[in-house]
Amino acid sequence: MDAEVIEYLKDLGNNNNRPWFQENKDRFEAAKAEAHSLFREIELGLKELDEFHDPKFYRIYRDVRFSKDKTPYSGHFSVLFKRKQPENRGSFYVQIKPGQSMVGGGFWGPDKEDLLRIRKAIDMEDDLEEILADPALKKSFRKLKGDKLKRVPKDFDKEHPRGNLLKYKQFLLTKRYSDKDVVRKGFVQKVLQDYQTLQPFFNYMTEVLTTDENGVSLY
Repeated sequence: MDAEVIEYLKDLGNNNNRPWFQENKDRFEAAKAEAHSLFREIELGLKELDEFHDPKFYRIYRDVRFSKDKTPYSGHFSVLFKRKQPENRGSFYVQIKPGQSMVGGGFWGPDKEDLLRIRKAIDMEDDLEEILADPALKKSFRKLKGDKLKRVPKDFDKEHPRGNLLKYKQFLLTKRYSDKDVVRKGFVQKVLQDYQTLQPFFNYMTEVLTTDENGVSLY
């Protein structure tokens, strides 16, 4: 990817206002086209690895109506690749932002029923714990992230050996990239490798969320 994308986003971060944005609209359009070209290249590679819905490209314009932060622009380009339901679950996210570029995958807001299924699976088996302990996953994504309860949910043993996992309300894995990494040749292949590293996690969670406790498909 052209380094001008990062430079434009840096300048936008220092001038996050409508007059500057309008004066530099040509730079925005060029940077957006370059970022989306990168995202389309990632999409092509992902489709060789898995099945996805059409990607969601996030707009740079922020909705500030209900936010204390009134800066009008997000300061990054990003895209969400949602695995094709109902057979698959989970989403993969890519963000380009100076000093905060990243990829991530997981389950941002599982509904009540899905969250209970995940917790029951954690209660009964240590498969998720083993997946998260995989050396390749730990090297790239370190550890599970997401909002957690302060205590083990009331329907589960307070002294459960996997009590820490039972507390999670979100199940997210993220990896940061430097600005140099993003513009360096081979970035797309690294992102695709990241997705492959996450696939055992996605496949496990999919099985949990698409079958009943006897392993019978819900669909």
